Amino acid sequence: MLHALDIAGMVCPNNVFLAPMAGYTNYPYRKLCEGFGAGLAFTEMVSAKGLHYANEETNQLLYHASLLPPFGGSTRAAGDRGSVPSPEGNTDPRSATLTCPPPTLGGGVGVGVRPECSSPRPLAVQLFGADPDIMREACESEALKDFDLVDINMGCPMPKIVKNGEGNALMEDPALAEKVIAACVKSGKRVSVKFRTGVDEAHKCTAEFAKRCAGAGACMLTVHGRTREKIYAGPPDYAEIAAAKAAVSVPVIANGGVWNEKDAKKMLERTGADGVMVARAALYDPRVFCAICGEERPPLLPYFLQLLEEEREIYGERFALVFCRKMAAFWLKGTRGAARGKQRLFAAQTTEEVAALSRELWGEV
Repeated sequence: MLHALDIAGMVCPNNVFLAPMAGYTNYPYRKLCEGFGAGLAFTEMVSAKGLHYANEETNQLLYHASLLPPFGGSTRAAGDRGSVPSPEGNTDPRSATLTCPPPTLGGGVGVGVRPECSSPRPLAVQLFGADPDIMREACESEALKDFDLVDINMGCPMPKIVKNGEGNALMEDPALAEKVIAACVKSGKRVSVKFRTGVDEAHKCTAEFAKRCAGAGACMLTVHGRTREKIYAGPPDYAEIAAAKAAVSVPVIANGGVWNEKDAKKMLERTGADGVMVARAALYDPRVFCAICGEERPPLLPYFLQLLEEEREIYGERFALVFCRKMAAFWLKGTRGAARGKQRLFAAQTTEEVAALSRELWGEV
C-alpha cells in the first residue's frame, strides 16, 4: 500500500498526504503531521487575489521553516530551504528531482525533524482563484518561490468561494478551469488540481474533468469522492475516483472518508489511486499517519506541548491560545471526561493555562 511517489520529479517519501484545511494546516501542524508520517502536507487555502493585493493575512498562511529559525532542535539554518534544485542547464523546476527519506519520530530532535535528510522536504501550497493572469502572477511571485508544488483548489464547496466563481465553481466552467491550469503551468511551477466528482449527483463529470486538467498540464490530481452538494457527508464515490484514475496517466490521489488504516487500504484497493489524502481524521488525531504507515502511536502530550510552543513563537500568544484550545478539543474526543475537559480548555485565558491543563488531561495518553 505504501510507496514513494514521484510527482513530476518531486519524490515524496510515501503516498499518504495531509489535505489542505482552512484554519488548521498552518506550518507547525503540517510539520507535526509530517513527523507522524505524512508524505506531503499542504498549506491552508491561499487566495491568489490576496497575494496580488499583498494582504498580510494571506501572506501569513505561507509561513514555513526558512522564514524564521526552525523549532524543535532542527540543524537546518534559517533561510536554508532554498528552491528546488534543477539539473545543470535546465531552468524548469518541474523537471528537478527532490527526494527525502521517511520521517523519524523521537530521537530528541523534535516533531517532524529528520536530520538524516540530505534534501529539503517538499513544500506544497494550495492556491485558489479564477483569473488565469492573477493565478499565474501568484505562482511567479516571491511569496511562492520556495514552494515545489502549487495545488489549485477546484473543490471548495463553501458558498462564499463558489459565488465568486472560484473553488468548485470552476467545475461548471471547464474551459476556464483549463485556462487557469495552463496559466499556472506557464509559470514553471509543478501544478496539481484538487476537485470533486461534480456539482451534484445528476452532474458528475470526474473522468472528463480529470482529462481536461491533465491535458492543461497538471502533474497530479486529487479527487474528493463527493459532489459539492454532499459537502463532507456520506461515503466517498469509489467508482468515480477509479474512473478518474483510468482516464489519465498522471498520479491520482483519492480523498474522502479516510479515517484509519482500513479506510486507506479500502480506498486504494477500490479506486486504484496512487495515494490517499487524509483530512478531518488528522484533526482528531494527527497520529493517524502513524497508524496508516504501520508505526506505533507515541504519547500525545509532548507533541501537543511542542505544537503550543511553536504556534506561540510564530503567530503570537492570542493565536496560539485560540488554535491550541481548538486542537486540544479535537484530540480529547472519545476520551474519558472529554466534555468537562473541553469546557475547562475553552475557559483558559493563556497558553500557560492550556499547557497546564493538557498535562492534567492527557498525562501519558
